[in-house]
Amino acid sequence: MRRDRAVTEAVRMVRFSEIREDFDQDRLSCVEAARILGCSERHFLRLRGRFAEEGLEGLRDRRVGRVSSRRVPDEEMEEVSRLYRDRYKGFSVRHFYEYARRYHGLQWSYNWTRIALTRTGAVTPTKRGGPHRLRRPRRAMRGMMLHQDASKHAWFGDQSCDLVVTLDDATSEITSAFFCAEEGTNSSFRGLVETIAGRGLFCSLYTDRGSHYFHTPEAGGKVASERLTQVGRALKQLGITHIAAYSPEARGRSERMFGTLQDRLVNELRLEAISDMASANRYLREVYLERHNAQFAVQAQVEASAFTPVAGFDVADILCIQEERTVAGDNTVRYNNMRLQIPASDLRHHYVKAQVRVHHYPNDTLAIFYGPRRIGRYFADGSVMQEEQKQAA
Repeated sequence: MRRDRAVTEAVRMVRFSEIREDFDQDRLSCVEAARILGCSERHFLRLRGRFAEEGLEGLRDRRVGRVSSRRVPDEEMEEVSRLYRDRYKGFSVRHFYEYARRYHGLQWSYNWTRIALTRTGAVTPTKRGGPHRLRRPRRAMRGMMLHQDASKHAWFGDQSCDLVVTLDDATSEITSAFFCAEEGTNSSFRGLVETIAGRGLFCSLYTDRGSHYFHTPEAGGKVASERLTQVGRALKQLGITHIAAYSPEARGRSERMFGTLQDRLVNELRLEAISDMASANRYLREVYLERHNAQFAVQAQVEASAFTPVAGFDVADILCIQEERTVAGDNTVRYNNMRLQIPASDLRHHYVKAQVRVHHYPNDTLAIFYGPRRIGRYFADGSVMQEEQKQAA
């Protein structure tokens, strides 16, 4: 940088000498000379006066080597660097800048903060790279397509768990996010229930080819569209198109979002000393998500929404695991190594040998349906819920 500046200054001096000589011999006017040098007429006359008094030395840029009166003191640069090292180590510069402004009264710009942390060695710049890819256009309207995916990571504490996220393709707004021990059918249903309850039915869902989403007869091959999983069956009942992704790049929007979450959320949970799943989910729901959506969601191309309000049915009875069972002679149903006792009712004297349907909800509660009618509700351990016992009595 210094060498380039010296070369530029030397060229400017030689160039001025030529232009001044042409000006003194009336071959150039003051306006023409200033235009060639790329400066104002006033500055050209100022340089001419300095040259007459001091020679070439008078042409040197007098700002070089002087400390700007607006420069931030070195002590403050060290203080910001110390704050990062002591409390926010691991945060990205942008994330640290937001926290420093929000909680520590940082007054300087993001660019100054980035340069300060780099110069003091608190952070090391990384070079971006990778293949050139074409960006897939977003859907034009909210609710046209949603993504659902999960990422296993050490989000808090020492143990890894899954973060399941559902987000809108048109805006990148996260409509549902929560931690669970391991993603699966119930976690997928939970994300869909939270999304539909908050916004309504949507047009299509874009997911990977995990076994809880699709049956894939051949590893890495096409999905079997005629063999539906529980998630596929529920989406078909709701009229939602299920789209399978065939490469990580195809899920680039959700992959980039997880990169942002791993960069920010892990550090925030560590800063809050959160080490259990219940507290992490509470922080995610009550603090983080609103701030994340406000910062990273974008405006949809079309203002209107493709979300449709749910009316006339309970979506929770579709977005759940459903399995057919035959009632035993003692009016019980076997499910997941449990015996679910069907309470007596006015509908039938008994249900022996009747075909019923067990619903397993995302919160692990259960229900038994005979046709469209629910005839029993159960806690996760298989015990009958109190309201069902009252109805039976």
